[in-house]
Amino acid sequence: MYDIEHSIGFLLSKAYQRAWAILREEIDVYDLTPPQFCLLAFLWQQDGLTQAELSEKGQIDRTTIGGMVDRLEKLSLVKRKPHPQDRRAYKIHLTTQGKKLELPLTECARRTLAKITNGLSEHEVSEFKRMLEVMRGDRRFYEVPSC
Repeated sequence: MYDIEHSIGFLLSKAYQRAWAILREEIDVYDLTPPQFCLLAFLWQQDGLTQAELSEKGQIDRTTIGGMVDRLEKLSLVKRKPHPQDRRAYKIHLTTQGKKLELPLTECARRTLAKITNGLSEHEVSEFKRMLEVMRGDRRFYEVPSC
């Protein structure tokens, strides 16, 4: 009999659900979702990315990214600006309000990480991240499961 409760896929799924719920709770006061937080975090690293670049970095399809950017724009956290070399594209820039959220939201992420890694040593957290990177594989290519 297959032991689903101890399978890597099941355990990863449940760990993901727990991490997502903890982060969602931490950032709820800002009226943001974890994926929206991720887009802001990418822009804190490099402001002015295009939607296509955000899609690639976040591994989210372009249509979904468009909706997420719309919502962040409605919250006055980002602004679309025409791309100087490509009339079809827009660069996404943080507003002053979006920039001001970096410190408090980064602290939310730190608290989330502390909660989800509670009981693990620094070495174990580092090794876990290394293993996740290996399991993640090449970010650009994903195969559809055969089952």
